[in-house]
Formats: sequence, C-alpha cells, structure tokens
Amino acid sequence: MTLSRRQKLTILALALYWPAVFILAHIPIPALVYEAQVSDKSLHFAVYLVLAFLLWFSISPDRNVRWRKPTVWWAVLVVVAYGVMDELLQTLVGRNCEVLDFAADLAGAVAGFILFTFLAFWPSLLVVTGITIFLMTNLARANVAELLPIASAIYYLLAYGLFTLLWIKHMRLYLSLRAPGLRWAALALVVPGCFLLIVKLGSVVLGKNFTWEGVAFSAGGIAAVVLISLVASFCRMRTQKPSGGGFEGTV
Repeated sequence: MTLSRRQKLTILALALYWPAVFILAHIPIPALVYEAQVSDKSLHFAVYLVLAFLLWFSISPDRNVRWRKPTVWWAVLVVVAYGVMDELLQTLVGRNCEVLDFAADLAGAVAGFILFTFLAFWPSLLVVTGITIFLMTNLARANVAELLPIASAIYYLLAYGLFTLLWIKHMRLYLSLRAPGLRWAALALVVPGCFLLIVKLGSVVLGKNFTWEGVAFSAGGIAAVVLISLVASFCRMRTQKPSGGGFEGTV
C-alpha cells in the first residue's frame, strides 16, 4: 500500500505530537501555568481533539468516520486506553489522577470523531485549528501576554497565520476561488478576521483578559499570509506563458 504525501506528513505529525503530549503530561507542572491559572480541562479537551484528528487521518486519510466499520472503534479504543493510562501514570510524578481530566480527554476525542463523520481532512483541519486557537487563547485567567510577551506574540502570529493559510486552502478546494482578485482577497481577509472577532468576544464573555497587542499580532498574521499568497500568485502568473489569450492555473 502506497502512502500519499499528506498521509506521510500526518503520520509524522502524530509521531512527534503524541510523545510530546506524553512527556508534557508526566513532568511537574511549570510555575508559569499556576501563575496564569490555566484551565486544565479545556487543555485536556484541545489536546485530545488534536490527537483524535492526527490518529484518524493517519489511519484513514481519505475517508470520513463510518461508525459501522471496526476501524473507528479501534481508534476510539486506543485513545480511551491511552487516556486511562495517561491519568494513572501521572500519579508517579506527583500529579493528580482525576476523573474529570479523563472526562475532558474523552470529550475532546469523541467530539473529534463526530466531527470527522461529516468533514473530510481539510475542513476538519480548519475546524480543529479554529477550536484549538479559541481554547488556547482563553485557557488562562491571567494575562499570558504579560507573563510571556515574546512567546505570546509568536503564538498569535503563527496561530492566525496558520488558520488563514488553511482557509485559503479551503477556498481553493471547495469554493473554486483562486488568487489574485478582489473577491478572493476580501474573502481571504474577512473570514479569518471574523474568526478573530469571535475569539475575542469569547474572551470577553468568559471573563478572560486580552490585550490589543495580541489583536494586532493576530491581524498581522492574517494579513501577512494573505499578502504572501497574493505575491506568490502574481509571481506564478508572470512565469507562465499565455494560453488562449490569458493565464491559467493560478492558485
């Protein structure tokens, strides 16, 4: 069986992500986490949502979840068994084994598998990324930007840049919209911009602190990806030869 390039990358991401999650779950909790008053239940949900995504699309890269097939139940069983083991082993490093933590793990995984029932790889990745950004942004009760300003700025730039990049991919695959063009540029900016607004409104509703610097870095990440995509499209157009009075194949 020949693996596609996308499946190979997904398996690689899983091979890096899963050990990293295990290590972070079995070391003493950093003082910064206590200082920021991070909501660990939201963190557990997000971690297992991503884990379910990587595991499922490593196993079945081109198919949605089909509950009548045994493959999905084996995948669920693996995640549940790991969640139980993960909680039990944490007692060996002085951390608490909590039923509510396992419930959050299970909720994240199940939410993922339900999502993958309806959405294929790219839409699932876009939604999982959006949910993760929302949760990670609103995990802490204290202002993380003040506790770790440089890392916070990098997070906002990369997180919203990645979301925008995935949205542009979605536009190309499912909306048949390719750069350059005013409609493309407007849609490429508006949807990530609306997502940023939703995340910040969520912060207000949840009583979380946020800074306008964070909003500026997030908007900068969105604008940078759109601008780079436009420039790359114009460069490709200039290197292509005219065919039938125009240019074809722009992305």
